[in-house]
Amino acid sequence: MKDIPFICSWSGGKDSAMAYYRAMKMGMKPKRLLTMFEENGGISKSHALPLEVVRAQAESLGVPLFIKEASWNSYESQFIDAMDQSSVQGITHGVFGDIDLEGHLEWVQKTCEKSGIVAVHPLWKEPRRRIIEELLDVGFEAWIVVVNTSMMPAEFVGRKFSKELIVELEALEIDACGENGEFHTVVVDGPIFSKRVPVKIGEAVVRGDYIFSPVSIEGKS
Repeated sequence: MKDIPFICSWSGGKDSAMAYYRAMKMGMKPKRLLTMFEENGGISKSHALPLEVVRAQAESLGVPLFIKEASWNSYESQFIDAMDQSSVQGITHGVFGDIDLEGHLEWVQKTCEKSGIVAVHPLWKEPRRRIIEELLDVGFEAWIVVVNTSMMPAEFVGRKFSKELIVELEALEIDACGENGEFHTVVVDGPIFSKRVPVKIGEAVVRGDYIFSPVSIEGKS
């Protein structure tokens, strides 16, 4: 797949970073990042990252950032519009961080096909533990910034991802990859970045079943 231009579905977390990393290793060429934001544009969907953080990630990657704001009801139409615009600009493939959830794979393939975009899943069907061990082995730095407290203890929010953390999670029978929605991460450094993204992890905030550690760029309010 050498030199194939791609748009990466970029959550700002570990799975999208690993998918991007694998695509680069395959020789693919990143042309654009797509991050879906809440309808009011304040924070990214699921990972709750502010624009300043996602923009800083994109700047360190050296790739243009494409933002789409959507409710869950308008998510699919906004996603397809993003793929349509990418296709018009000569981007032929999309890279996604799904691992083994069939419903996610099917949705991505179906929606990308409408725009003539070929969906690529570099992590698909790989053992979850192997993915997160490689994440750490190649030098990524990730922090847990969202925890679903109905699935795991709130105390893990704000923790840096490490092999010790993996052991702790698995001892509690929690999926250490968080693929079932147990938690979300922000990635701030690693082999795909030109420099570390200087983030500040704030004091945790509870919102229903979720607890968030607000993320911001150091030196900014």
